[in-house]
Amino acid sequence: MRKQIAFYAFVGSLLLCINASAGNSIHAQQAAATRASAPVTLNLAGLKEKVTVRRDERSIPYIEAANEADLYFAQGYVTASDRLWQMDLLRRAMRGELAEILGRDVLAEDKRHRLFGFAQLSEAMLAYASLPVRAALEAYARGVNAYIESLDAKELPPEFQILSYRPRAWKPADSIVIGKLFAESLSTTWQSDLMRATLADLPVEKRRMLLGEMSPLDLLVVGSDSVETKASIHKARMLEPFKPSDSKEILSAIAAITETRKRSLERVGLFMEDGAVSNNWVVSGKHTTSGKPILANDPHLQPSVPSIWYMTHLSIPGMRVAGVTPPGAPGILLGHNEYIAWGATNLGPDVQDLYLEKFDKENPRRYMTPGGWREAEVRREEIKVRKGFTDSSVETEMFDVTVTRHGPIIFEKDGSRYALGWTALDPKAIEFEAFFYVNRARNWNTFRESLSRYAGPTQNFVYADRDGHIGYYGAGRIPIRKRGDGSTPYDGATDDGEWTGYIPFDSLPHVYDPPQGIIVTANQRVAGASYPYFLTHEWASPLRARRIHELLEAKPKLNADDSRVIQSDTFHIGLSTLAREVVKLAGKAPTSSTADEKWGETLRMLGDWDGRLSIESRVAPLIVEMRRSFRRRILERLLGVERAKTFSWGSEENFFYKLITERPQAYLPEGLSDYLTLWRACEKDARESLTKQLGADETKWTWGNYRPTRLRHPLASVPLVGLPFVIAPFPQNGGGNVVNVGPSVSMRLIATPDNWDTSRQGIALGESGNPSSKHFKDQLEDWLSTTLRLFPFTRDSVVKAAQSTLVLMPSK
Repeated sequence: MRKQIAFYAFVGSLLLCINASAGNSIHAQQAAATRASAPVTLNLAGLKEKVTVRRDERSIPYIEAANEADLYFAQGYVTASDRLWQMDLLRRAMRGELAEILGRDVLAEDKRHRLFGFAQLSEAMLAYASLPVRAALEAYARGVNAYIESLDAKELPPEFQILSYRPRAWKPADSIVIGKLFAESLSTTWQSDLMRATLADLPVEKRRMLLGEMSPLDLLVVGSDSVETKASIHKARMLEPFKPSDSKEILSAIAAITETRKRSLERVGLFMEDGAVSNNWVVSGKHTTSGKPILANDPHLQPSVPSIWYMTHLSIPGMRVAGVTPPGAPGILLGHNEYIAWGATNLGPDVQDLYLEKFDKENPRRYMTPGGWREAEVRREEIKVRKGFTDSSVETEMFDVTVTRHGPIIFEKDGSRYALGWTALDPKAIEFEAFFYVNRARNWNTFRESLSRYAGPTQNFVYADRDGHIGYYGAGRIPIRKRGDGSTPYDGATDDGEWTGYIPFDSLPHVYDPPQGIIVTANQRVAGASYPYFLTHEWASPLRARRIHELLEAKPKLNADDSRVIQSDTFHIGLSTLAREVVKLAGKAPTSSTADEKWGETLRMLGDWDGRLSIESRVAPLIVEMRRSFRRRILERLLGVERAKTFSWGSEENFFYKLITERPQAYLPEGLSDYLTLWRACEKDARESLTKQLGADETKWTWGNYRPTRLRHPLASVPLVGLPFVIAPFPQNGGGNVVNVGPSVSMRLIATPDNWDTSRQGIALGESGNPSSKHFKDQLEDWLSTTLRLFPFTRDSVVKAAQSTLVLMPSK
């Protein structure tokens, strides 16, 4: 009983500290500035000259400095004042240090990140950073540390107080290691290599159908499909000498690893599902009312609390830039400066290869190479593990990582050991390096030159400038293999899978001022068969890209609000096609097939449906569950019940779209004579599933009830102390494979080069990571309604919008 009383006393004090901490340090000073309508001055050691930090109604910081060193120092200081615990969480996640604060439940996540060696890699990468970038990283780190040093134990953000620890000093390498979060989230493909290998028992025709890359809905940006694919480059290597001994066990093991990765990335707001990670588009002035381009971007990532993005405006003589960046990274990742605007979506090429290594049974550290046996590197990792929630003491767990010439052993099963080759493990691959220069670009040529430095996960960058030009560049490092395309594991004892280099920058997909004046990317297949290099077999569905293009072409002249409306669009091409096909099939069938009352009701609902995933829709949950049942039944017929449970792949939408529209007999499940009979069975499954999920009252079967949005803080699930971090679930329009993906929209941007002050941008929650701050979730309503507020840019507009001003002065 005494322990219980002590615990609740402990909880109560922590709840009080959450409220108290919000009123301390920089926030209290800015609040005082707001009340007094006058600047507040703060002296800081490490500054060279005065820095002015203005904040607007959303508490977005507008940082004005006289030189670069002070600018990035102030950015580090200000960002830490809003998001310090999130910054610490991000770096700990990638360094494999979460168990030290969160306990044994996250140990598997730490082990997975220790495999990659990101902590050591980030330190090595710092030496390869250009001198200006290294100076920016160092200045940013000094600013973060100045903020940390200004806090006593009671002024720390509430998470530190709840978990009873103090953040260590920030290092330049910590900003680099955060970049690896984006690499992991946006370029992990090795599981697909193993999954493809498990299909070796399928007939070639069915394998090609299942894994088909092309769709009638494809929207290409570069090249065409009119040229026959070159066999030496594009021939799918679907059947290799390697064949797993037990496909079911392999898939189960992959599913477990994938789930661990999902939990880890969801915690920090960087999980992306099925490659669907963003929309962007740019239209030239011939399509706009202003006669100047319009650029739009909305990255899609799993929602987190706080948002993965932090809005910032940076200004020094010669550079003014605004947009978003992840907490912990200096500069701006997505946004615009005085001359250009840019946005990004994931291109998603295959930049990971697996190598089945042959180890010596007599000496398990030796593995075979073309030149004979070689000793593998074994790196011993020491992971600190917290003993309990109320016991912050730690115990140490040892973990050995084996590294071959190809990379770390990432997967082991039944004596088979697979090494991972990955572009992100190259010490020269600094994810954020290029953005330092993009922030300063003034035209297409300097933008291209900046992107030539980009070594992060390959992105579809769209571009617009104030002179009226638009463009696209698929920038990043994409390997060229000696043989094959790496879509299934290589024999590590040979040199067949060696990388001979990367696709030359000038040969990466790109286009400048295309005649049609419209560029759209939404993770779809961007390069046609005529493109001379292999990119990937795993393209995301073209549904979003096709819908965006249709809407852009629907009006002769577009304005910025038209882009906002498109970002809010919830029409689902795939599901609306399904509804139409089912109704068409039923219409051709004898009248008796509609005798069942429920089936008749379903047909009427499908026929009347507007195809939108809207909160009130009762058709959307029903048809999604029908589609889910259809998927299960088809895959069980094709792969077997057990294998179907865990098999997944990026281009599956193409396969099912083909089945839905073409209805080949060979894929019908046993016992079902035609597709109408199959759909009737799927409809019955759907109603049973919805009854289990939402109850028997069918009026409650709405999209809002079926897919409520849940924004989770990492501590929200902790009893009592997590209450201040809880955001209650709420209904939301949109969902997967529509333009507005609902909860997965992490940021929205609409840039207007004709007048940068009319550009709009917003994030999911707010600038502050403290639940007691009024800016913790003050952007939530805007996000839900797809209402983008203006983001002031010119100095006059910034000064006019300022509601508080903090002046940072060099300490005497």
